[in-house]
Amino acid sequence: MVNLTKNEGKALLVLFKELTRYHNANSLSREIGISRVGTMKILKKLEKDGLLMKESIGKSIVYRPNLEDDYARDFVSFLLSNEANNFKRWKDEFKGLFKEDRIVLLYGSTIKDYNKSRDIDIMIIKKARNGKDIYRVLSERQEVLPKKIHEIVITPEEFLNNIRKKQKAMIDIVKSAVILYGQRHYVELIKNVASV
Repeated sequence: MVNLTKNEGKALLVLFKELTRYHNANSLSREIGISRVGTMKILKKLEKDGLLMKESIGKSIVYRPNLEDDYARDFVSFLLSNEANNFKRWKDEFKGLFKEDRIVLLYGSTIKDYNKSRDIDIMIIKKARNGKDIYRVLSERQEVLPKKIHEIVITPEEFLNNIRKKQKAMIDIVKSAVILYGQRHYVELIKNVASV
């Protein structure tokens, strides 16, 4: 198994989450806050490890996660799970929503600073034929949480269509969301639109 540094993991997550943007060493260095040379070393290592693919666009070389590779998808899933561990409170609050074929995302101002947020933004991606319990669980959580829960319940097809249409709100959610549950399913879903 490949061992990644904190900055290598951060770089891979940025590349995964920013669907509509191509990153080279310069642009990625600004995102992760390290030098261009340091970023270039990270990109070359991740490519060598099979986690990234590079592509030439004009005179620039850009990088994307290698989502065609099982190992790379598993690694990204692990990084998303690891990121969710920084939000254990929200995993506990919404664990009643965690079902096998669902993806639960936390996004918005709650991630940055709960004390300054006005509401709790959550998205549940679920198959169309299930989900009656979602609103029951959300209602129960609303009774104990001091801030309003703002939920979006969406099917995988609706989610993908919004991304394909490059709907700004959805692209922003993908870029900033913490995947509380269903990381593997989420990576598989994003794989379908990774070249948007």
